[in-house]
Amino acid sequence: MGYLKRLSTMLLAIILLCLSFISPQQHADAANMTQYRVYQNDKPLKEFVTQNQAIAYAKYYSYSHVEKINNREWVWHNFPGYKVYIEGASSAKLEFETLAEAKKVASANINSYVRELQNVGWAYENFANYIVYQGDKTMDGWQFYSLEDAKKEARKWSNSHIIDVNSKQWVWDNLTDEMVKQQRAQKSKYIIHIDGQPAVNGKAYSFLKDAIEAANKLSNSEVINSETGKSVHQNLLIYEVYSQGKLAKKHSTLDAAVKTAKSLHAAEVKLQDQLLWSSVHYLSVYQGDKLVKQFHSLSSALSYAKNLSNSTVQNADGRKLWSEAKSFIYMGWNGSSSTSTIQSHVSNTQGLDITSPTWYTLLDASGGLNDSSNPALVAELAAKGVDVIPLVHNEFDKAVTTKFLADEEAQKRFIDALMNSLVKNKVKGVNLDFESIAASDRNAYTSFVEKLTKAAHAKKLTVSIDLLRGDVRWNHLTAYDYEAIGKIVDYLVVMAYDEHWTGSEEAGSVSSLSWAEEGIKQQLEYGIPRSKLILGIPFYSREWRIDSNGKLVDNKTLIMKDLPAHIAKNKAVGTYDEKAGQYRYTYTLNGYTHVFWAETAETVLARVKLAKKYDLAGVAAWRLGYEDASLWEAMLKIKEQ
Repeated sequence: MGYLKRLSTMLLAIILLCLSFISPQQHADAANMTQYRVYQNDKPLKEFVTQNQAIAYAKYYSYSHVEKINNREWVWHNFPGYKVYIEGASSAKLEFETLAEAKKVASANINSYVRELQNVGWAYENFANYIVYQGDKTMDGWQFYSLEDAKKEARKWSNSHIIDVNSKQWVWDNLTDEMVKQQRAQKSKYIIHIDGQPAVNGKAYSFLKDAIEAANKLSNSEVINSETGKSVHQNLLIYEVYSQGKLAKKHSTLDAAVKTAKSLHAAEVKLQDQLLWSSVHYLSVYQGDKLVKQFHSLSSALSYAKNLSNSTVQNADGRKLWSEAKSFIYMGWNGSSSTSTIQSHVSNTQGLDITSPTWYTLLDASGGLNDSSNPALVAELAAKGVDVIPLVHNEFDKAVTTKFLADEEAQKRFIDALMNSLVKNKVKGVNLDFESIAASDRNAYTSFVEKLTKAAHAKKLTVSIDLLRGDVRWNHLTAYDYEAIGKIVDYLVVMAYDEHWTGSEEAGSVSSLSWAEEGIKQQLEYGIPRSKLILGIPFYSREWRIDSNGKLVDNKTLIMKDLPAHIAKNKAVGTYDEKAGQYRYTYTLNGYTHVFWAETAETVLARVKLAKKYDLAGVAAWRLGYEDASLWEAMLKIKEQ
């Protein structure tokens, strides 16, 4: 975490007095905090300070919407309002914002309709009402919405007639009396079939109109040309009406089928699996994989889903429009108690769930508590969707901590004061970071963690604890009983960095990816639930200086956002270190070789993906302020993937 020096009582009082005043810069930092998040479908894209900025960005993406971060209220979306179906089929390309746009497409395609997605039935339909025949033959282009258009085409051809699709009646022809007489005098070739079999009476007709009129009196019938074997007129029960997924009735005309469907709940009319009419809710709310409830209205679906955990809103095409799936936590430590610093850190982020300011310190062995908390900041950040989970530490003073852990009254005094402050500040939990503890205090520290967690849970507060990555080979010799502590606290943050630290005897990465992954595996081997484990990730690198004899001279911290300029300034040469999963940079200066393994956006995202690979609760970054703002946009986009 970086070591904090004990402050004198006087200096501490001065600092606390200064912190009680908020400068104009602090107000500016607060004003720059993002308040709106843009999503495409249910995936976050980017965050913005103002609603107008967010909407302007969202307009470039289909199926996008803008939410307030703090309460996920929808303030804008461009989800289509209307969907065109052609021959019962549709696609994303046939979705439109307005009815006028949808009608333009549907009117150019016969046997099409427009569905208003938050309503039932047709908003507009363009089904063929009339079919033109020449003799007993027709063509795909001879289907028309109006009788006048059908007549216009039919007049181009001799021996033509028009069938009304809905009544099945022969409503117009251009046959003369002589032509009718001649056709009736021909060999009988039209046979009526019922349910796919020839009619019992076996009568055949020579004039097609006579056969059609006879067939129309018989249910599920059709007229077959016995010479060609082709069906030339249908009165078949081909329109299927479904209610709640079950077949309810069949009809020979679309109009009759729709009339029946309108009287049923959650009904559909289909023709050979083509969807022609629907009153089925277009939107569904799922909890996990289970369908919970369906809605026509998007606002109603959202309102219902927000009261369920692990819920999603999906449309009839299976597209997820919104999700309240298991949250992957983005946490960041501030390393400071300064209000302006914390505001600046948070305003730089996107998708941050928890910020952890250094507000509490164990002052002495008697259990004194240094409290630098700021309840106004908690309220301010909560309004912007960020929880404050303050950090409490022991100043990494081994001797004081040993005495403290041996004194039950001191622990009670400390815990009581801490809980009172946490409740007063209306935070949701506390982050415990006691380091440099003597191995001999192993059991005492575990007992202290248990007492603190019990007190926190009584106040409905969570406890997260920061522990070194360590190693299973020697962790049993340290002060940290991972297995026992993992059963007590709500979250265990494994600080998977400082693989090579300021006291190391060889140069190396702060956290090679393979080393970090092995740390995850070891924590899981302790039996710590994945849902409790948070992966600590570094926003910094360490540069090593080596003399001409290959001996380490010293090292220093390089923060992420300064790396590009540092590399350019020193003309550092990078080569990929496959084992570390990072680029290793070197340069020479004043006779010394400088080497560092770079932490970049790519390595940070790789660590996030590692945490997701093992289904952990999230990641925690040391520390906020070390990174460039652009990193958070990339992190936001993969947060819930």
